[in-house]
Amino acid sequence: MNIENILIGLLPMIGWGVFPLLVGKFGGKPANQLIGTTFGTLILAIIVMVFRGTPIPETKTFIFCLISGACWASAQSITFKVFEMMGVSRTMPITTGFQLIGASVWGVLVLGNWISFQSKVIGFIAIALIIVGVYLTAWTQNKTVESKSAATKGVLLLLVGELGYLGYSAFPRAVDANGFEGFLPQALGMAIVGAVFALAHTNKDSHPFREKSSYTNLISGLFFAFAALTYLISAQPSVNGLATGFVLSQTSVIVATIGSIFFLHEKKTKKEMIAVLVGLLLVLVAGSVTAFIK
Repeated sequence: MNIENILIGLLPMIGWGVFPLLVGKFGGKPANQLIGTTFGTLILAIIVMVFRGTPIPETKTFIFCLISGACWASAQSITFKVFEMMGVSRTMPITTGFQLIGASVWGVLVLGNWISFQSKVIGFIAIALIIVGVYLTAWTQNKTVESKSAATKGVLLLLVGELGYLGYSAFPRAVDANGFEGFLPQALGMAIVGAVFALAHTNKDSHPFREKSSYTNLISGLFFAFAALTYLISAQPSVNGLATGFVLSQTSVIVATIGSIFFLHEKKTKKEMIAVLVGLLLVLVAGSVTAFIK
């Protein structure tokens, strides 16, 4: 593996790491954030299709990728809600950990990964370490009844959202969709759910399509789309491959978590900061192990 490929593999770290920071900075309600993110992604997907000359995939692949994008947007609407409840610095490591666990369990149960007993033992120890890491990143020193309730509700919501993230990954794999061909229908599925979600939250006090934060969050969407696109490039066998590309992309959790503490001013005590750093290390190291087990 050469330096150039590693640098390509780290590009998603920038997009997915900065994405939640911009969402937090631009603000708005989850409906505003989802509109901006999904339509920003759609804009970049159209630009890529036009300039790259990517053909529209056949009907079955198009539909599966459309559903994939809809799954992601549904899950992301939940994540945006949890941002409000727990902050970016606590939410991102949890949702990253859940996605690593979900991908591993899906691989074992559906794809037949971790064939040997030794692989399964190592894999499930790694999953246990991810859970410990997630707990440490979400740990708070001075708990109140309200903070405990919010944390419990947030974690449960993120568990539900994990079903959507699994669908985002699983549907394109089910039809062996080419990454670039699937990018536009995925973005279209995201935008449809974003529009429906915004319409469902339109009332006399809230008009997501008319509010500034919906449009400033288009920038957030462009960063997400940049990460998704560069990950497709990184995951190609001729560059880093799926396993290595996935591990490199997950370093985005460091940017998002540490960035939210300093950029969004989400306060941490000294002990909480130590717990966050140890937790992030566990999630990344154990996540790397799950990706490379045969």
